[in-house]
Amino acid sequence: MLRLGAQALDLMEACARGTLAEARVNWADDHAVTVVMAAEGYPGDYAKGSVIGGLDELPETSFEMCFHAGTAEKDGKIVANGGRVLNVTARGGALRVAVDRAYAMVDRIDWAQGFCRRDIGWRAL
Repeated sequence: MLRLGAQALDLMEACARGTLAEARVNWADDHAVTVVMAAEGYPGDYAKGSVIGGLDELPETSFEMCFHAGTAEKDGKIVANGGRVLNVTARGGALRVAVDRAYAMVDRIDWAQGFCRRDIGWRAL
C-alpha cells in the first residue's frame, strides 16, 4: 500500500461508483517490505494482553509505517490482541534499503512477548 501512494481513496471511490475499470493505478518504482510481528506462541496458543511499547516513536512517513492488525487499547496502552499483531512496512530505492528500514523499525519496538522472522526478503536479496 505504501507504493500505491495517495490514490487509494480515489480507487475506493471508483469502486463505489462502478468506474474502477476506467481508473489509472500508478505504483512507485521502488521496493517495499513488510515484517510481521506476531505474539509469542503463534501460530499455536498465544497470550493476549501483553503491552507493546515504542510505537509512538516509530516514523510514519510515505517510506516507513507500522500497521496494526491484532492490537487493542487497554488502560491507555497498546496491547496484543491477536496472533499476527503488527505489520512493519518500509520502502526503499533498493530492496536492501527497504529491508534494513523495516528491521530498524522492528528493533525499536519494545515487546518482549513478540517475535518476527529475520529472513524476510533474503531470497530476493
